[in-house]
Amino acid sequence: MPLDLVRRSLLAAAAASLTAAAAVIGPVVAPSPLGGVGTASADDCPDIEVVFARGTSEAPGLGLVGGSFVDDLRGKVGGRSVGAYAVNYPASYDFLAAANGANDASAHIQYMMGACPNTRLVLGGYSQGAAVIDVIGAVPIPAIGFTNPLPPNTPDFVAAIAVFGNPSAKLGLPMTTSPVWGGRSIDLCNAGDPICQTDGESVPAHKAYAGGPTDQAANFVAGLL
Repeated sequence: MPLDLVRRSLLAAAAASLTAAAAVIGPVVAPSPLGGVGTASADDCPDIEVVFARGTSEAPGLGLVGGSFVDDLRGKVGGRSVGAYAVNYPASYDFLAAANGANDASAHIQYMMGACPNTRLVLGGYSQGAAVIDVIGAVPIPAIGFTNPLPPNTPDFVAAIAVFGNPSAKLGLPMTTSPVWGGRSIDLCNAGDPICQTDGESVPAHKAYAGGPTDQAANFVAGLL
């Protein structure tokens, strides 16, 4: 089956995967640093903008993983300014509502493409937030509420993608397999993480992306900026 046809059901499958693991993983209770959340204006465009979707049950903002990733990236880009946008969506246990995040992320990306054409965009997400990024990087899925697909020229503006604990990796479809985004993507799955691998059983592994993994992702992304 062609990859794009498989990805049409990605959000629904990711929702099933997340639902199955929710009772095991439980809520994320760590604080959620905002990491400079804001919407750029045409008069004040950053050199780089990170668009990040937090994980399930994290408070509004970038989340722990997103905040760590943005902080790590800021130290690796030679003094260039780094803005950050926290995707606005419920991040609740109603996993199909992740489509709201896909619509919001797409809208902000398109805004930045128009208002700040020289800003290099970086997309990222953790856990359910990684599924949000999977959806906007694939094809429209109107039946589940994704109604705002990215335009064909988006790759001209998006330099890199970094996702962590990505449920689509458990389905054999990490972002690195994308024919469009694969070469500019890093899709990290900690050993034992049950959200992104079929034989994972470690709850702590799913909660351990801030630090070493975010630094690894920041190194990869910085090399593409």
